[in-house]
Amino acid sequence: MNQFTIGLLLWIFMILPPVSNLLESIMIMHMHMQMPLLVIAGFLMAKYFQQRFPHFFEKWNSNGFPGMLLFIIIMVYWMIPRTMDDALVLTSVQVFKFISLPFLAGIPLRDSWPKLSKAWKIVIITIFTLMFFAMGFLYIFSPEQLCNNYLVIEQVTLGWGFITMAICMVIYLLYDAIVDPADYK
Repeated sequence: MNQFTIGLLLWIFMILPPVSNLLESIMIMHMHMQMPLLVIAGFLMAKYFQQRFPHFFEKWNSNGFPGMLLFIIIMVYWMIPRTMDDALVLTSVQVFKFISLPFLAGIPLRDSWPKLSKAWKIVIITIFTLMFFAMGFLYIFSPEQLCNNYLVIEQVTLGWGFITMAICMVIYLLYDAIVDPADYK
């Protein structure tokens, strides 16, 4: 089975109502499991689209910046608490989630990441690290309920999930700065 088939099957599996309802029933699973898996599904399907439409990617994403900008915009949009609420209540927003994350985030990520220099990759990871810390503190220390469809304890749990992800990214950045891969060849 090739990557496109695996990505397509993962995407179809994630769209199934029982799977979607289960993952959306718990806030941290909605944000840190369902959404990344949808991006991964698009990431896996991207190779097919790159081979099928090479001129499109060469013309519009030749240096990787437009695709990465689109990826960042889509990811920031889905980090907004109100957007998560809307995805649970409005069918149109949920459909947009199942289209935007794989096709407007996953595919551009796969096309753009190899085209970026190491310095830009570190900048992007640093941006996401700071965003994850900010979102974590927002969800943990907000005096009000940010998402109407989830309990406050789930909001705090999601905040700690964001903090944990940010700490992991800091560890990766430190590892990348300290360890020289040439030492292990």
